[in-house]
Amino acid sequence: MRETVLEHVNGDTLAAARKVVAVHINYPSRAAQRGRTPAQPSYFLKPSSSLALSGSTVERPAGCELLGYEGEIALIIGKAARRVGIEDAWSHVAAVTASNDLGVYDLRWADKGSNLRSKGGDGFTPVGPALIPADAVDPAQLRIRTWHNGELVQDDTTGDLLFPFARLVADLSQLLTLEEGDIILTGTPAGASVAQPGDVLEVEVSTVNSSGSNGGLTTGRLVTSVEEGTTPFADFGAGPKVDDLQREEAYGSRAAAGLPAGAGVLTPELKAKLESVATATLSSQMRKRGLNNVSIDGLQATRPDRRVVGLARTLRYVPNREDLFKIHGGGFNAQKRAIDSVNEGEILVMEARGEKGTGTVGDILALRAQVRGAAAIITDGGVRDYTAVAGLEMPTYFANPHPAVLGRRHIPWDTDITIACGGATVQPGDIIVADSDGILVVPPAIAEELVDDCIAQEQEETFIFEMVKQGNSVDGLYPMNAAWQARYKEWKAGTAEGSHPND
Repeated sequence: MRETVLEHVNGDTLAAARKVVAVHINYPSRAAQRGRTPAQPSYFLKPSSSLALSGSTVERPAGCELLGYEGEIALIIGKAARRVGIEDAWSHVAAVTASNDLGVYDLRWADKGSNLRSKGGDGFTPVGPALIPADAVDPAQLRIRTWHNGELVQDDTTGDLLFPFARLVADLSQLLTLEEGDIILTGTPAGASVAQPGDVLEVEVSTVNSSGSNGGLTTGRLVTSVEEGTTPFADFGAGPKVDDLQREEAYGSRAAAGLPAGAGVLTPELKAKLESVATATLSSQMRKRGLNNVSIDGLQATRPDRRVVGLARTLRYVPNREDLFKIHGGGFNAQKRAIDSVNEGEILVMEARGEKGTGTVGDILALRAQVRGAAAIITDGGVRDYTAVAGLEMPTYFANPHPAVLGRRHIPWDTDITIACGGATVQPGDIIVADSDGILVVPPAIAEELVDDCIAQEQEETFIFEMVKQGNSVDGLYPMNAAWQARYKEWKAGTAEGSHPND
């Protein structure tokens, strides 16, 4: 039965592919993992020379660390499609098969979003081993599974895709002609990760019926073996470069990447410590370390009673220019992308250049940030719909209320980059601490040591306060001389035992 329904992918199949188009995010599970849900599909091209058959090997380029794999369903175009509608689009698909969208994260930095070098290498798009005819399946009832060294790591279905396959075909055909043999990679579910030399990757696409059980048709397993490259990159091009952010992206999480809970990670224990000390104490300890320009100044809070600690996400506005606003101001712009991707406990920090003549966030987007679990919004610009924003549980820190919308003074330009807000430089992943005394930017690399010193300082200040309350002069006590240091050690020991030495 299977042999009469399916055809095998062979060299002729690959030779017919003029182009390979890949979709960025299409599975809700992947969108949740990435922390962003696109409103429209977006694409990138892979060269046809990246195609390979089942049973082939793929080289992790010499000097690279992060060869990522992504099991995907591939659509094979059967007849040319140009400006087709969604209702007719599936008829232009000849078959589906398994694919693996391989790429090296080490080269992403030089791609500027094109993915050409990171995902275009020879053998980086294996497909097969068999084709399932498109007219034999319901595109909403397919299953994609991936195995890494025999362990099932991806398992999802097409029942709730963000962008159904027919929509992808129709959308692409509005601008370019999809030709016979072209391949569309339709996105990967959660669970994609990193392979090492010697690893074996397998991907399979199969049908499922309405009850979710196996529907009987399968591509078989697409098998790819990973080997280590031996030829180094030439010195005249962009070479491999990787950091912990790319490791986290490649593996799916810091824990999966084996990264320590250190710089850039706000652990529950560290967060609790930071919540226990005053911003004034943090400021004092940072000044001792030569950090004097770490406060976001001149803002007011909708909830001044709240103390907020979280990791920074960033959004930058540039001055309005009417022609650029037409391109960048509408649709799912940078402002909406930032709001719609902020995660639980994160703080969205906006650079508005201190411009008070317009709003930078209003009630609907502030509510969306709250629903997503944001700890706060900080902007050195204005806030629209002030009464509604002030009524939210989530605090917003802002320069002033203003009724005007973005197009008056701002263009939302970019997200998750280094910005300036209220006179301070803020980077994505910085720790933000805010209370009624102000807002501080804490470099994550020093946070643990810093907060421990703050806790010690506040213990000393509690003792000094007690001594002043009892009538002692501050001379020699604040700061403490040797004699008072000795008294403090006594007091501290007594406090631990439940007693308090007095004067």
